Amino acid sequence: MRDDCGYPRVLVLGIGNILWADEGFGVRCVEAMAGRYRFADHVTLLDGGTQGLYLVDQVRAADVLVVFDAVDYGLAAGELKRVEGEDVPKFLGAKKMSLHQTGFQEVLALAALLGDAPSHLLLVGVQPEMLEDFGGSLRPCVKAQIEPAVAVALAYLAGFGVVPLAEGVPAVPVEPPHPALNLRAYEAGRPSPADACRSGDARVLGRLELKAGNC
Repeated sequence: MRDDCGYPRVLVLGIGNILWADEGFGVRCVEAMAGRYRFADHVTLLDGGTQGLYLVDQVRAADVLVVFDAVDYGLAAGELKRVEGEDVPKFLGAKKMSLHQTGFQEVLALAALLGDAPSHLLLVGVQPEMLEDFGGSLRPCVKAQIEPAVAVALAYLAGFGVVPLAEGVPAVPVEPPHPALNLRAYEAGRPSPADACRSGDARVLGRLELKAGNC
């Protein structure tokens, strides 16, 4: 599918949940890309979050689709992997880490069923280190792969003649739903583990066990 000027419609999509540590990698990648580069109108950068099937219209409208995500490849934590074309749905479904991956598999399948699947598809994924940390941010080894992941996406898009118009002046910034979810603010505002344990707080669990024993 192409726009009225004959340019391929490009969708750069970050999916995942920023509230679950490394699960937020995809969203943080598209935020970083949108914060640095400006593209022509036929290129859309989108924070897809965990919207699942709600993304089908955007995917159907794209000729070229680039997806950033955290995917369990069984590799070393923080390792980046590039997957292209037909292999993308296979990798997303190989070992699902969360509901958003199931949802996005369905998005691709539905787009294909309706005859509007993107002609070109790229997945830029990272092997997560930590997921079970509600309210946590990216681990250092995963965070360090944001810039390399963006570079992979830019190199891929350049093959279609899609290059940034300018650096440092984003056309439409991709902002989180609330300013507190911006990566820097999100990390700076996080309470200490002693104040807000997110992996099973013994202070809470102990009380629950006590109540259960008294029943």
